[in-house]
Amino acid sequence: MGRRRTGAARRWALVGSGAAVLLALPPLIGALPAPDAGTSAAELRRAALDSTGVAFAGYAQASGGLALPVGQQLTGVADLLSDRTTMRTWYRGPGDWRVDVVSPTGETGVHADAGGTWTWDYAADAATRAPDTALSLPSAPDLLPSALGRRLLSEAGDAELSRLGAERVAGRDALGLRVVPAEESASVDRVDVWVDAASGLPLRVQVFGEAGGGPSVDTSFLELDLGTPPAEVVDFAVPSAAEIRQGQDPQLLQAATRGTRDSTLALPGALAGLERRTIEGAPATVGVYGRGVTLLTVSALPGRASGGLRSALAGAPGAVVDDRGVRIAAGPLGLMLADGPDGAVLLTGTVTLDALAAAATELTGGAP
Repeated sequence: MGRRRTGAARRWALVGSGAAVLLALPPLIGALPAPDAGTSAAELRRAALDSTGVAFAGYAQASGGLALPVGQQLTGVADLLSDRTTMRTWYRGPGDWRVDVVSPTGETGVHADAGGTWTWDYAADAATRAPDTALSLPSAPDLLPSALGRRLLSEAGDAELSRLGAERVAGRDALGLRVVPAEESASVDRVDVWVDAASGLPLRVQVFGEAGGGPSVDTSFLELDLGTPPAEVVDFAVPSAAEIRQGQDPQLLQAATRGTRDSTLALPGALAGLERRTIEGAPATVGVYGRGVTLLTVSALPGRASGGLRSALAGAPGAVVDDRGVRIAAGPLGLMLADGPDGAVLLTGTVTLDALAAAATELTGGAP
């Protein structure tokens, strides 16, 4: 009888071991090294940019390490770039997608259609409409690896690109692509994008500042299913009892136009060696300079809005205060409040503090 029990125990042990191996297969497969391919850097960039038509559903996380000392109006942006953001997403096409931001207190769903986005706040029972605008604040959907990867690769030149190896991301073979900006004023050291070998979809993006260390922004898919999600999952109809609100982007553009309409700030064709971009619909007192991952934004700032920001910047660690104004660096992102002829001028972007100071000098005519 004892021998029979021992034999049965062995058989059950074998069954249990087999089950354990089967359960471990998915993570084991995900840990296997990914095969590299002979795809060139230029070809991989082109595949990533052509992936706008790749439909998918997925789960992603983004981590930001940028501590921004900003006013209450921009706390959402500051939180987005300094915390961990967890997202579920369903993507049918460029103007037909949904991103749910998951937090300990609930969920906020962003639904895109041909005219803009609806943001549904479950807890507040409020729907916010945001039309497409010339300038917009960063939001959680912008941090999806697919969107951010295409954005950061969109203006990279071939000389700025190089191939990395291959990795497994979200259980898929991903090929690595590195962007090293050519501009001397760039505060971004490099951007690493991991692109799905089969579809061209960017699966992971890491942005590194010139100071070294870990990534300032790291966003990655953790789960991904290629295929078109059902339309009913993405579509949004405003509930009859919901409060309808206006998006923040139109409000900020209106405030910028009203508050600076008397400004005589002259925006030149180039600043700190960066060419000015044409942004259709932007206020006359807002200028955007540079390309790719090296951008500088300049805006006249109403006096009532500059006081609190000046104090916040001056009190930040590492702040530089001199006769040109106050400037800080938060990872690769620089911010400066300069004193212009008609009031304050806000300069911000992925440029060095020296580039910010040079731009402020060119704008205000102060001493270099």
